[in-house]
Amino acid sequence: MPKNNNSSRAIEKYQKTVKQLRLITSISLVLGIIAIFISIYSIYVVTPGFYSLLSSHVTTAANNTTAQTSKFPTFAGIDDPLNSTQLSVINNAPNSYFETAGLMYLNGSISNPIFTKTNAVTSFTYNNKTSVVYLGSITCIFCGENRWAMALALSRFGNFSKLFIGYSSLNDGDVPTLYWTSLDYNTSTTTIGNYYSSRYINFFSIDDVKPITGGFNLNTMPQMLSNIKARGNQTYVNAFDYIINLSSRNATAFTGTPYTIWGNYQFEGADAADFGNSTPTSGTVALSYMTHAQVFSQLAHPSDQFAWTEYAAADVYTAAICKSIGNSASVCSLPSIQEIETAFK
Repeated sequence: MPKNNNSSRAIEKYQKTVKQLRLITSISLVLGIIAIFISIYSIYVVTPGFYSLLSSHVTTAANNTTAQTSKFPTFAGIDDPLNSTQLSVINNAPNSYFETAGLMYLNGSISNPIFTKTNAVTSFTYNNKTSVVYLGSITCIFCGENRWAMALALSRFGNFSKLFIGYSSLNDGDVPTLYWTSLDYNTSTTTIGNYYSSRYINFFSIDDVKPITGGFNLNTMPQMLSNIKARGNQTYVNAFDYIINLSSRNATAFTGTPYTIWGNYQFEGADAADFGNSTPTSGTVALSYMTHAQVFSQLAHPSDQFAWTEYAAADVYTAAICKSIGNSASVCSLPSIQEIETAFK
């Protein structure tokens, strides 16, 4: 019996020891795993380089989340119609602004370059009225800048019932601009039409459309024509055929956007290179960094090179139309318009 008792006690002691060893092993394993995580954290997370890398991934994830909820978070208000105050800045700018800018252009006090290279053409007429025919692109920075002057010039002969908040493409300046009509800025198409009326002229606007999250990009001319035909408007088909016909001659060939015809004159590119890049007189910044509110504020109360350049560029377009319609509109009587008009043969 004593021998059996000793065996039992030995077995119990062995089992107790095994349990203790298992417990110690488990605790050690857990502590080891914790130590590994602490080491990784100390080496990588606290290290600035790794922290920056981690941060970039977090930022990317956040941006991706934003992109899913709002495709174009940087394009504030895009495709919204102008409110009545904004629209009035375009439609109701006083002639005194155009006269002042015209005189500045004539005496050389406009710092930004204004292009006046034109080619005489036969006007595209419709309903016995001469026309402004425009081919642009919503991805194009020069088109974006140029629409401000175009809208101001067109307002001298009629008015817009609607205009829309727009931008050039993200990788081509991202400048605030105007759209002639509401459009799908995330597709590949060609948009036609506007909300302009005038008793003096027609305005036929064509904008080629590519996704504005990319860079400047154009559909081919045949594709543009196909897109326009698909819209079922024969007048716009004829207007585009008119551009194609002009493009068959070297002097008036389409080489890029914007491509505009103002009555009897075809303009080579944008009428002005106005991106706020001249020395400002009132603390303005480059157009790419302006908001639409800032642009409208400057046009409503011109006091800097950006605003005066836009009005001066509009004067050149206005003079071309005045020459084409026999000076029948009241704006054609402005002295600066009459002097600028002498440049058009």
